[in-house]
Amino acid sequence: MLRGRAAVSRSLRGFKTFPRAAVEVKNEPILGFAEGSAERKALLKALAGLKGTTEEIPCVVGDEHVWTKDVRYQLSPFNHSHKVAKFCYADKALINRAILASVAARREWDLKPVQDRAQVLFKAADVISGPKRAEVLAKTMIGQGKTVVQAEIDAAAELIDFFRFNAKHAVELQDQQPLDAEGSTNTMLYRGLEGFVAAVAPFNFTAIGGNLAGTPTLMGNVVLWKPSDTAMSASYAVYKVLRECGLPPNIVQFLPADGPVFGDAITSSEHLAGVNFTGSVPTFRHLWKQVAQNLDSYRNFPRLAGECGGKNFHFVHTSAHVESVVKGTVRSAFEYGGQKCSACSRMYVPDSLWPQIRDQLLDIHRQLKVGDPVEDFSTFFSAVIDNKSFARIKKWLDRAKASSTLKVLAGGNYDDSKGYFVEPTIIETTDPRDAIMSEEIFGPVLAVYVYPEKNYKEVLQLIDSTSPYALTGAVFAQDKNVIDEAAKVLRNAAGNYYVNDKSTGSIVAQQPFGGARASGTNDKPGGQHYVLRWTSPQVVKQTYAPLTDWKYPYMG
Repeated sequence: MLRGRAAVSRSLRGFKTFPRAAVEVKNEPILGFAEGSAERKALLKALAGLKGTTEEIPCVVGDEHVWTKDVRYQLSPFNHSHKVAKFCYADKALINRAILASVAARREWDLKPVQDRAQVLFKAADVISGPKRAEVLAKTMIGQGKTVVQAEIDAAAELIDFFRFNAKHAVELQDQQPLDAEGSTNTMLYRGLEGFVAAVAPFNFTAIGGNLAGTPTLMGNVVLWKPSDTAMSASYAVYKVLRECGLPPNIVQFLPADGPVFGDAITSSEHLAGVNFTGSVPTFRHLWKQVAQNLDSYRNFPRLAGECGGKNFHFVHTSAHVESVVKGTVRSAFEYGGQKCSACSRMYVPDSLWPQIRDQLLDIHRQLKVGDPVEDFSTFFSAVIDNKSFARIKKWLDRAKASSTLKVLAGGNYDDSKGYFVEPTIIETTDPRDAIMSEEIFGPVLAVYVYPEKNYKEVLQLIDSTSPYALTGAVFAQDKNVIDEAAKVLRNAAGNYYVNDKSTGSIVAQQPFGGARASGTNDKPGGQHYVLRWTSPQVVKQTYAPLTDWKYPYMG
């Protein structure tokens, strides 16, 4: 920080001083939606207003709403006869037009004070917290098949937290300044990246789409947002909130598109400055390879940030609290149908505890209600997202039924006649290296390996080496020595590591999220360093004493 004359000098010579700007932000409270509550009434009204309707969603470039001939539909997962939204795919020409319009708008946006840019996200957070909350929740429930609580913790609480905390971090980053020396001052200017950022969003969290597209704008970037086909309605609602809260045209372009067409267009543009991605490993690797192949054509080295899912574990030691293990695993494995990047899909249980844990899991399993989350608020989870997901999970369940080393203990059935419904399924394996223990399924399927109690040390090594992913994981134990030992062995096995808690449920600013290995680049959205990913700093040294000699004193 500058003090005294140096601070005055910088101010007088046209450089902006950066007073400490402590921005007070707290995590958004999660509403309860109790019978008769105001939030429940508002949500029911919003849900009723969307029933049977089809929203029309264009591509948006600047202020222009564009329709192409390639028309698509978003279907409700639990009632696929309901067309939630009609939208269209941007073609290559439209994507390229959007790139040029964004790049043309970038300089003016980048030169705005960060406080002004942050104000857009602060306002958007307030609007989603208040007047638009019910709408965004309802569109997430109907379009993405979420229950009330799952929509609330995502499309309200997490999205609001992303906007508020990242805005806070962007403003406070300006206070991180280099040292000054006698006769000169040094200023760090946190510029946006020169070019555009492509935001490629997933279906499973409305909040992630808003963060992938919204947060880079804080640092002066322009963004091409490719929303997920199966989260179109909620994504468009978030985009409209950003625009209504002061985001200028061309700063975020809203571009539904075919994945390969979008990928080819962005990676062949000389202006590509970054890719902000959440999705599958093959898609992210393909984008990375495309960037590498086109490296000579870019004006900068593009930054790639990616989160790619996981094969998340619950390790249970014989000293674990059994009830906590069971209830945490049910929530982690089956909430939102196992379609969270962090969902537990492999579990390691000592033989001494397995009878208790198995019986309690099966007892709860019998009580889980799978159905329509709009008509019945007691539904625990609903249908999986679409026909592709349904077909993939079906193959895993059919394989399990036919395998000699896999035993279906509960569930295993599926029905796509009305919606893409899959039962919560618990499978026991005698082979800890079976593919079901290493490959991501992304559905309500929990695989369990029962190990000899005395072999827990070998099992820790097994957990670390079984899967290519390293996103989340949990250790359940009361023995402190085991907790310490597991932390060392599993140090690189998870980017979000839980002790006596489930592998899901990270909260912005409390557990910044992300993992390494095949799970991604671990940039920790939700943490204070995330905004640094989207800035290209410039250091400015200004000297106030003229140089009067070219010789050094020792030269005589």
